[in-house]
Amino acid sequence: MATESFFSNASLAYLASAGAGKDGKTYSIKPTDGSGDFTFSRGSNLAATRVGPTGLIEKGRENLLVQSNQFDTTPWQGPNGAVATGGESGYDGTNDAWKLEASIDASGVRVQQGFTQSGVSTLSIYAKEGTTNWIRLEFGGASSIVYFDLTEGAGDVGTELNAIGKIEDVGGGWFRCSAINTSGSTPSQARFHLASADGDISVTAGTNVYIQDSQAEIGLAATDYIESGATTGKAGLLEDEPRFDYSGGATCPSLLLEPSRTNLIGQSEYFGDNSNSSCTIDSNDATSPDGLTTASKVTGSGTDIFIRTRQSVSVPSAGAYIFSLFAKKGNVTKVEIRALTYGGSSGLTEAKFDLEAGTALTTGAFIEDYGNGWYKCSTPVTIDAGDLSGSLSIYAIGSNGSIIYNSNADTNGEYFYTWGWEVEAGSYPTSYIPNHSGGSVTRGADDAYATGLSSSIGQTEGTIYREFIVNATGLTTGRERIAINDGTTSNWIFMGVEDINEIRVFVRMNASAIFNSETSDSPIIAGAVNKLAFGYKSGDIAVYLNGTQIITSSSTYTSPSSPIDDLIISGANYIAGSSGQEISTNTKQVLLFDTRLSNADLTTLTTL
Repeated sequence: MATESFFSNASLAYLASAGAGKDGKTYSIKPTDGSGDFTFSRGSNLAATRVGPTGLIEKGRENLLVQSNQFDTTPWQGPNGAVATGGESGYDGTNDAWKLEASIDASGVRVQQGFTQSGVSTLSIYAKEGTTNWIRLEFGGASSIVYFDLTEGAGDVGTELNAIGKIEDVGGGWFRCSAINTSGSTPSQARFHLASADGDISVTAGTNVYIQDSQAEIGLAATDYIESGATTGKAGLLEDEPRFDYSGGATCPSLLLEPSRTNLIGQSEYFGDNSNSSCTIDSNDATSPDGLTTASKVTGSGTDIFIRTRQSVSVPSAGAYIFSLFAKKGNVTKVEIRALTYGGSSGLTEAKFDLEAGTALTTGAFIEDYGNGWYKCSTPVTIDAGDLSGSLSIYAIGSNGSIIYNSNADTNGEYFYTWGWEVEAGSYPTSYIPNHSGGSVTRGADDAYATGLSSSIGQTEGTIYREFIVNATGLTTGRERIAINDGTTSNWIFMGVEDINEIRVFVRMNASAIFNSETSDSPIIAGAVNKLAFGYKSGDIAVYLNGTQIITSSSTYTSPSSPIDDLIISGANYIAGSSGQEISTNTKQVLLFDTRLSNADLTTLTTL
């Protein structure tokens, strides 16, 4: 980190820190009037994740129901004589609960709301017994149903049909009831029924229960309740929110900037519908890397073939891909990822991992520690044009280093855990992209830039400094740059990474290329902090990386008449708002100086 004297002399200082941003903005600490703050964008969905200060993966969350606790208004409907009355004592000490009551003898008395979500999703509601102790949660149109017994002190899950039910006692006779749709069908409605018994939704007039705070969300768990009104409610990591990341156990965050990537695995956390061999899958059996109980236990059943769970995947085109998943040891301590493809020359890719030692046993594979025994295991796969359909599998490995077959040993009771599967195009793994849709999900590229900075940017001379981490080993393509310009392609200065072994700097003034240099003499240290500085002045240009001068030039230039007033800290290009990320990096800090620092200062500033 730069010393206090450098911060004092900087005209702009950006330091990644918790709370230094909101949806669409990330803040500089200097200038103090907000003129140096960065516009931040990523896309229109909640596909991005980060590692939070607790070491857990954090996601964006959304309550897909509207008017989530206003059951007497549109779009809630109460078929067959359902009446909802507010003002009742709630589970949270408020009077925000509702009495749901049948006004006639009928079957199917309920409140319901139109709701569609492909793949796996979860309905939840807080409920308390009234004159009946039963309630039914239903994904209408998907034949996915769970009954719940609301008997105080003895609440329980009743009949489940194409669903996984969970009930949590929250005190005062209240329970949080949740149902996960595993039918494979897309629902048309979220329904909360009165019931007279397990499996029976025929009720008489006056039958009632108490309800509060409904929620529908993608995924395998009911997360903390999010209030919604006329629009859906959102929480957690939002669409255009900067990702202050604490990966690797960091105590201070850095700004995670990544390219757009697509997770091609249709179900990244639910494996109950997988092609499983000689094993059973217990969904929601263990705490996953995001802190929820959504990890699956894979247990050998002792039949005639290997312990394996497999999910089919198709890729859109030939090229380099990364197959990844999270795994945790049970009494099986080694696992193997297999990327099995068909019809082409790429065939079978295998990579083995030791979940006890935390090591990749196959050259070229990646492993990353996520705490609590969890590791993200990844392997690169090259796929040919005639070989675009195949599968991602995880196998149990025995003490002899081979896949566990029943012919090797009795597989009964052999188990491990898995969660978070991903297949993405690229040569290295990026942050986890959750996908419960059954299709694919794309995370947009991170983009951060500031405009109107002419007073902070040296016009005739200056210095650009960046402290960052490149999250890729063996990178051979892609680029990531920090740039200043006047909003055009005529006048700009950039420096950045062209691949893991190459730093590039470029000065273009008055539509003329003044200086363009690349060097691989001092390669970037992958996965570790790097400090890069570019001092520019006509006739006196120098670039320093990690305390060493790597580029120098006496090229001269004439400053442009239009002011250089934009700063882009992410991307492959150099125009604000159109940069696009190609290489995954974590930016820790950025400094601008309106003078060209001395070589001695550049050495001090960049020394690790």
